[in-house]
Amino acid sequence: MVVGDASIEIDTLVIGAGPGGYVAAIRAAQLGQKVLIVDKSELGGVCLNRGCIPSKALISAAHQYEAAQHGEVFGVTAENVKVDWSKTMEFKNGVVKRMTTGVTSLMKGNKIEVFSGEAMFISTNEARLFNEHESPRYKFNNCIIATGSRPIELKPFPFGGRILSSTEALDLPEIPKSMIVIGGGYIGAELGQMYSKFGTKVTIIEGLDTVLPGFDKDMTRLVAKNMAKTGIEIVTNAKAESAVQNDKEVTVKYSVGGESKEITADYLLVTVGRRPNTDGELGLDLIGVELDERGLIKVDHQGRTNIPNIYAIGDIVPGLALAHKASYEGKIAAEAISGHKSVVDYKVIPAVVFTDPECSSVGLTEKEAKDKGYKVKAGKFPFAGNGRAVSLNAPEGFIKIVANSENNLVLGAQIVGIEASNLIAELGLAIEMGATLEDIALTIHAHPTLGEIVMEAAELVEGHPIHVVK
Repeated sequence: MVVGDASIEIDTLVIGAGPGGYVAAIRAAQLGQKVLIVDKSELGGVCLNRGCIPSKALISAAHQYEAAQHGEVFGVTAENVKVDWSKTMEFKNGVVKRMTTGVTSLMKGNKIEVFSGEAMFISTNEARLFNEHESPRYKFNNCIIATGSRPIELKPFPFGGRILSSTEALDLPEIPKSMIVIGGGYIGAELGQMYSKFGTKVTIIEGLDTVLPGFDKDMTRLVAKNMAKTGIEIVTNAKAESAVQNDKEVTVKYSVGGESKEITADYLLVTVGRRPNTDGELGLDLIGVELDERGLIKVDHQGRTNIPNIYAIGDIVPGLALAHKASYEGKIAAEAISGHKSVVDYKVIPAVVFTDPECSSVGLTEKEAKDKGYKVKAGKFPFAGNGRAVSLNAPEGFIKIVANSENNLVLGAQIVGIEASNLIAELGLAIEMGATLEDIALTIHAHPTLGEIVMEAAELVEGHPIHVVK
């Protein structure tokens, strides 16, 4: 392919093969571009290999274990329910393998060249790729940077041994007897609750006054209540200060209200956010790509950086660090490169947490809508008023819809309860298409389904609910 040190010419170079990068590569290839994608790790990035997918596989296994233990309400009793952790991990790894194999097939099917290794910019239209065996140069017309993020490592809690990031927490050799979690955000809450369901004694140390800060407190209250059922201790308004570990356990010192405390467990999981991967050997500084004070790449409404032919998407640009946002931005960037007038529109980016119960949100909260000057009406319909939820023995939770009282347009929605992650899609579509409360309420929803709660919540906000007394 290469004679001497000559450059190979391509249309588009994509750096990073996560849910932003590989989607961008596919869309670019669909639009007729000759595409090369490079990643030093597996196709699918953190999400498919060390994040979203493996964590949800383990969470599903934890639900199965819990259901097998507590089926008495249905008249189903199982004795000697046990977890074979090696098979659980085998299931998790199988899910990951299936998904990453699928991405590999998509690359082949779309005639996208894949390079396993790293990239470093030589100029604004040329990059050196390298791994242990080769270091070819590629000349490109356009480049999409999608290098993602990594867990933030705190100096008092360096990763290693029994101090874990989310990556190591998904690959433990055994179910811990005890675990301390620093950070009660979505990663800490999901993984902490998952291990708790498997029997781990979990303590969450959170600096703010609630787990899942950023979600409606009525939602987080239900999550905290369920956490307590499996023995999770939540310590809020706390500051973790230091950790000492040996080959068997780790001891954390923290303070609450000025009082110093100490706790010991098998493992410490640190989940205090993620850092953009813009500070490595990529060479952004060499070609003059502008970053903000947080190390995020500045981009315009098409994902274009200050260098016209270089784009950036996903966790390395401002906004929520979500896989589905990255995929969306990847499509926009690929289309912009092809001359389309596509631009990003962040009107509806759903946020989902796979706790028990699940939480999801889209659009504006009631407070956000009022702060923006809208005249607002809002209401909550309880899962307890829905026949399907009750028949699933999952009556906890609610759907809240926020609407503009002047024209009944749906502005936002929040859901806590079983299948909240799936139910939020209808409300996201409603906001995106400019639907009114009447549009939802007059849409016939199948019975008995959880989807009926969306319809009934709209009726409630309109003022004529059927299955609750207003």
